[in-house]
Amino acid sequence: MHCLRFLVLAQEAQTIDKEEVALIGYVIFAMLLLSVMIILFFVTFQKRKHKLLLEQIEQQKQFDEEISRTQSEIQEQTLKHIGRELHDNVGQLLAYASMQLNMLTSKVPEDLKEKVDDTSSIVKDSLKEVRALSKSLNNDVILNMGLEDAITNELERLKRMKFSSAELVIEGNPFTLKNEKHVLILYRILQEFFSNSVKYSEAENLRVILKYQPNNLLISASDDGKGFDVSTVQKGSGLINMESRAELIGADFKLTSEEEKGTVLNIEYPIS
Repeated sequence: MHCLRFLVLAQEAQTIDKEEVALIGYVIFAMLLLSVMIILFFVTFQKRKHKLLLEQIEQQKQFDEEISRTQSEIQEQTLKHIGRELHDNVGQLLAYASMQLNMLTSKVPEDLKEKVDDTSSIVKDSLKEVRALSKSLNNDVILNMGLEDAITNELERLKRMKFSSAELVIEGNPFTLKNEKHVLILYRILQEFFSNSVKYSEAENLRVILKYQPNNLLISASDDGKGFDVSTVQKGSGLINMESRAELIGADFKLTSEEEKGTVLNIEYPIS
């Protein structure tokens, strides 16, 4: 009797042990399943978050590019308008003044002729400067002239105004850039560099090199001014404009400067 009872209790204990083992197994499986689901949810969440961040960055980039493009177009239209006003109004007034002075020369006394001639010469020089400046501001004229002639026109104007020498050097086999907007942007970057040289560098000489390569146009502009520390100088609107314009056309932009040795601008514009 006692043996039978013992056997029954042993069977019940085995049944309980199996149930406990099964229960523990179910719990472990549930925990593993829950862990996998949490990990999958976390990975999916991170991927979604990363994708949204990339989309936001891309949208911001497109927005910034559109702003830069719009600003550039507005600036071009403004410069074009100013160039036309200089050519059509100021230029005509100076041309008329020059003509009147030429007529007056034959009628003034001998002791005043020298002064009249000097004044006439100043008016003619001013007319020449106004015409050269109007060309450098009007994008239609720049495109008709081409990049090289437009740079030459600007360098000659600056040489008459300030510098001892201002030269353009051509290397390689020249070719015409197909994208007219990019031509204007490259020219405006150089024009900004020239403007900074005039205002801040105290330089005596300017030099521009256009190096034509099969896949790139390398542009180098330099002055022999007092230079500055690029790492400490505060970026003004001029430098920011140059950088943003270069980025807009996919060109590599680098500006280096050494105190008492001058400043060098390098642009690598990919043809493709």
